[in-house]
Amino acid sequence: MAGRFIAVEGGEGAGKTTQLPFIAACLERAGYSVVLTREPGGTALGEEIRALVLQNRQTGMTAAAEALLMFAARAEHIEQVIRPALAAGRWVLCDRFTDASYAYQGGGRGLPMARIAALENWVQDDLRPDLTLVLDLPVALGLARAGRRGPADRFEQEQADFFERVRMIYLERAKRNPMRYRVVDASHPVEVVRANIERILADWLPER
Repeated sequence: MAGRFIAVEGGEGAGKTTQLPFIAACLERAGYSVVLTREPGGTALGEEIRALVLQNRQTGMTAAAEALLMFAARAEHIEQVIRPALAAGRWVLCDRFTDASYAYQGGGRGLPMARIAALENWVQDDLRPDLTLVLDLPVALGLARAGRRGPADRFEQEQADFFERVRMIYLERAKRNPMRYRVVDASHPVEVVRANIERILADWLPER
C-alpha cells in the first residue's frame, strides 16, 4: 500500500523545526515508517540549492530565478526521495512544499500565481500532499521568535509586509481546501501546539 504525504508549512518563527520531530514520533507511534525531509533540500543537489537561496551572498537574485531554483530542487526531491518513499509504503513528512512557493514567491515576491501553478503541474504531475499543517501566528510574534535564532537569512531580512502577504496566502489556500489543510495556532506555548497537532492527527489518521 502506498504511503501518505504530509507537509508542514508556516511563516518565520512558527516552530516547524520544533514540531516536525514530534509529528514524526506521533506517526511512528501509530505504526508508520516515516521519512522526514525538507525543502529546499532533501537531496545533495537540493541542499546546495538551499544554501544558494538562503545565504546572503546572493542579494540580487530575481524572484523568477528564486522560484525556478525552488522548483529545480523540488523536482530532484520528488524523484529521488518522495515518490520512492511513498511507493515503498513509507510516510513522507516534509518541512515545506509547494505551498511555500505560492506563499513566498507568489504572495511575498509578487510572482503570478499562474506561473507557479504551471511549474507545480509540470514538476509534480498529480503529486500533492495528503495533509498540510499550516502553523500560523501573527507576523510580529513570528519575527520576534526568528530573531532569537541567530543571523537572519535572505528571507528573514524581508520587511513585515512581505510576511503579512506570505501569511495571507497560506490562510487563503487553507480556507479554499479545508479537506487537505489544517491550520494550527502556533502562537501558543510548544506543549499546547503539540497537543493540538496530536488531536488533528488522531482525527485524520486512518484506522488500523
